[in-house]
Amino acid sequence: MDLSDLSSTEAGGVPTPLTGPAARADDDWRILVTQIGEEIAGPLTAALERVYALTSTGAIDRQGLRCLREELEQARRVGIASQQIVRFATGRVRQSHERLHLTQTLQSVLAHRNRETLAHGLEVRQVLRPVEVIVDPTLLFTLLNTLLDWALAHAQSNIELRLDMKPWPAHARLNCRFRHTPPDLDLPHGTEQAARGPVLNDMTWQLLRHTAAVMGLEVERADGDTLASLTLEFPRTVSDELPGLAALEHDDAFPSSVNSKPLAGSHVLVIASRRDVRVQVREAIRHMGLVVDFVNSVDEAVAFCAEGLPHAVIVESILRGERFNQLRADILRDAPEVAFIEIIEEGSMFEVSGFGSSAMGRVGRDAILASLPSALVFELSKGL
Repeated sequence: MDLSDLSSTEAGGVPTPLTGPAARADDDWRILVTQIGEEIAGPLTAALERVYALTSTGAIDRQGLRCLREELEQARRVGIASQQIVRFATGRVRQSHERLHLTQTLQSVLAHRNRETLAHGLEVRQVLRPVEVIVDPTLLFTLLNTLLDWALAHAQSNIELRLDMKPWPAHARLNCRFRHTPPDLDLPHGTEQAARGPVLNDMTWQLLRHTAAVMGLEVERADGDTLASLTLEFPRTVSDELPGLAALEHDDAFPSSVNSKPLAGSHVLVIASRRDVRVQVREAIRHMGLVVDFVNSVDEAVAFCAEGLPHAVIVESILRGERFNQLRADILRDAPEVAFIEIIEEGSMFEVSGFGSSAMGRVGRDAILASLPSALVFELSKGL
């Protein structure tokens, strides 16, 4: 939709009241904008209070520093989600539909984020039927990761994922189910549901439903007193049993991309101790739609990866020692598709890695701006 259509003006300059669907759309956007402001202001206010305390005392303990980082990260996530929602709403998304193996793509996302899931003390129980669908790869990648983000943020028990086929019409259905209240919490019927409803409708949920909408998926969510259940239905499902369009989709009309994992939305960890290197890297890849985190040392990278793995790691050459090599080996053991790129000290070279586990991509300091984006594209594409 065009946001300029949310209001209209008569020739005399007097605003014309919106009615019907237009009025409801206007209300929806007002509510969403208010929610964005609240979810950004909350953690930033807490972070600012910690900064004030640091200014007055000159000290901050490890727990306080961790909380400060989490508060800033939370505000950043809300900001990124709101930007993506605006892109969807203004029609600035070009979809390139491909025939994708939904089951394998979901399993790949879950395997990549296994450390993060374990860090939450949760297990993802899977009952997945092999299914292929016709969707945009970038949006599917965003959808599945956002679904997992939402579930991990609210689940108080193991997460159940079920992928099956609706009998008629033969559409793929992905169901996510989890308990959103602690198992030992016993409240009167309806009390906890009323309390948890707004919490479940956070910005991660808003991004999830807007992503599903732009993909043309059907969304059904049911919040009980203790359980939340979300079902995503894929109308464009590949099936030999479907006549008409779906039967055409089963042939070569759409390219097959079984393990497609596009760059947009991919997570990159940059290990660099020098500020000028971090600035160069940030400037080079800022346009690529990546989620980028920076750490100053390999020890910080080890702690970061203990909570969740990135899709790519960029490391400053002066930090590539035995400690880093051990970290790389640990990461590749859990996720062999993670890409590694070394920023070497001199030169304008760009060397691609080999297809084994021994080599890394290499980019010279003088070539960061020109070559690092291409290096990321190549290295990440090798894992497709």
